[in-house]
Amino acid sequence: MTTIDALPLLGRRWRFGELIAADTVLAVVLALLCSYAAMEGTALVPVAWLTGVLIGGPLAVRRRWPVVTAVVTIAASAAALTSGIIPAYAAVPPSAAVAFALYMVGAAVPRRASILTLTGGFAAMVCALTLADTSASAEFGGAEVGFACLAVGAGWVLGRATRDRRASAASRLEQATQQAVIQERLRIARELHDIVAHSMSLIAVKAAVANHVAELRPQEAGAALRVIESTSRAALAELRHAVGALRGDEAYTPTPGLAGLARLAEQAASSGVEVHLEVRGEAELPEGVGVSAYRIVQESLTNVIKHAAPARCEVTVTVGGGECRIEVTDDGRRPPADPARPGHGLVGMRERVAVYGGALDAGPLPAGGFRVAACLPYGEVP
Repeated sequence: MTTIDALPLLGRRWRFGELIAADTVLAVVLALLCSYAAMEGTALVPVAWLTGVLIGGPLAVRRRWPVVTAVVTIAASAAALTSGIIPAYAAVPPSAAVAFALYMVGAAVPRRASILTLTGGFAAMVCALTLADTSASAEFGGAEVGFACLAVGAGWVLGRATRDRRASAASRLEQATQQAVIQERLRIARELHDIVAHSMSLIAVKAAVANHVAELRPQEAGAALRVIESTSRAALAELRHAVGALRGDEAYTPTPGLAGLARLAEQAASSGVEVHLEVRGEAELPEGVGVSAYRIVQESLTNVIKHAAPARCEVTVTVGGGECRIEVTDDGRRPPADPARPGHGLVGMRERVAVYGGALDAGPLPAGGFRVAACLPYGEVP
């Protein structure tokens, strides 16, 4: 079974079910036209109706089975024209049905199979019209053959152009997403580099203190060693998360952690977003996790300000059990998202969560508004 994505039509993207419904209407219209054309060539009404159903009916499922639809439509059209059930001068409805079927073949089927189906359609229609009894339409000459060839070729060419345009749009979208991912990874790497550098500096200082007071003040030396232990464990965890990341050359600006969330809420309030902030748990976060949590909340509030203000926003951060859970919900209205222009903010949040092996869920709420939920695990290296 072959399917293709919905296209933006009449200013919006149609759902697949809506496109199937439109194809069903198209199939009914062409079946009626072909049945009417068949009534001119045969006195048997049941045969005329059956001919119309065989030619136009398959178009209702052309998005699911484009090649099968094209083969059935072409075969039925050729048989009806060759046998004279549909006169050659009334070849417009079956030719249109074949053109619609081949449009979907060009749009959804790989090139080799698509060209083979097109060639078969050309051959069948030309042979059918050539062998048909044209005595009643001699005044038309080869007009019906020319129209059939034009319709069949135009349908396939338009479908192929649609396929190429989609492929180009998908390629541009993928490149934009990859570029956003690379940039966010570089930012994360810069942050983690400075975190690790800070940890190593602290370890060096505490090691010097412990070495200096080891004999005279063993309790102070023990405290210094405990700081070294906890700091080194956290630094090793950060190094493990940062494997594979690249560091840029831009200067690093220290970023606040959970302590900076109140300031974010105040800034959002000045932009028309009422923020209710709640931080639960007393556990101490590794610096990198705190930075990522801060950035996720910051980006979520920025999106509320940009797309939904004025609105009311609930921010809940829960720390404990070796993970930091973040939930940001708002009740504001947002314009419909454009799938062709993905937001780099959500891409960046997904990358930050992926560094720690966490999960991110972001999307609109059934009753209106938007929700961002993230989980950042942080385990110490044993």
